[in-house]
Amino acid sequence: MLEYRDVHGYRRAYRIAGEGPPLLLVHGIGDSSRTWDEVLPGLARRHTVIAPDLLGHGESAKPRGDYSIAAYACGMRDLLTVLGVDRVTVAGHSLGGGVAMQFAYQFPERCERLVLIGSAGLGREVHPVFRLAAGPGTGLGMYLATAPPARALVRLAAPALRLAGGAGLGPDLGYVLGRYRAFADPTSRRAFLRTIRAAADLRGQAITMLDRCYLARRLPVLIIWGTRDGIIPVRHAAVAHDALPGSRLEVFEGAGHFPHHADPERFVKVVEEFIGSAEPAVHDRAAWREILREGRAAAPAEPSSGS
Repeated sequence: MLEYRDVHGYRRAYRIAGEGPPLLLVHGIGDSSRTWDEVLPGLARRHTVIAPDLLGHGESAKPRGDYSIAAYACGMRDLLTVLGVDRVTVAGHSLGGGVAMQFAYQFPERCERLVLIGSAGLGREVHPVFRLAAGPGTGLGMYLATAPPARALVRLAAPALRLAGGAGLGPDLGYVLGRYRAFADPTSRRAFLRTIRAAADLRGQAITMLDRCYLARRLPVLIIWGTRDGIIPVRHAAVAHDALPGSRLEVFEGAGHFPHHADPERFVKVVEEFIGSAEPAVHDRAAWREILREGRAAAPAEPSSGS
């Protein structure tokens, strides 16, 4: 059940359930907190789970505003502050993974652990639809593509698309098509375009955490990915695992971009085991300062599309 708080004058919708150590779940672009429906009850057995609708998504406000990754991270901090939550384990899916990494970078004193699920921010590669959406003239194209005649054609074509491999989306085609229909609402459409243009361009993802991943050397990290992820390739998981020494990697065989949909029970088990066995990070400002001063010679290589 959704609850609401006003933050900076804008309505923020969120779900909250359970008791115990706080766990923040951050959904991906064009999605909402409903993406966690199958795993939230299980996670809430041992945790206070907070699953917001990001600004511009779901039932949250959709103003003409800042939809950058950094702004989303600030929004998470402010919502948690309003709710009286100081420190959390942050789990982010897709764009939400980028937001989670940015939260850990901007507010290290508030982040105990990090869970990345099919995360953005680890290389340029992304499904061509997202690259096109970041280009010029997309607003008119999305308006036409979500008009009633176009939606009817998509419904008719869906079975053929599934037989043809799901337009590169594999097992996620049905869910993605369901989210696409939400863009018939002009405010949702505008918020989506502002979000994608803040994070990507025609060449792909434009924001990377690879140049700052050394800052997470003391932060427990769990990486979850599906082998059939058609939106952000699974090879990005290996890059993240290599860039974050000590991180744990869980690959869901046969899952697409939404491993928490493909196998909810395993997802809950993996996340619970990680939180239960990984001691929460404690931020040390002096150590953080020294790590920043040391820096690193170069960021890890981005994943090769040919590998």
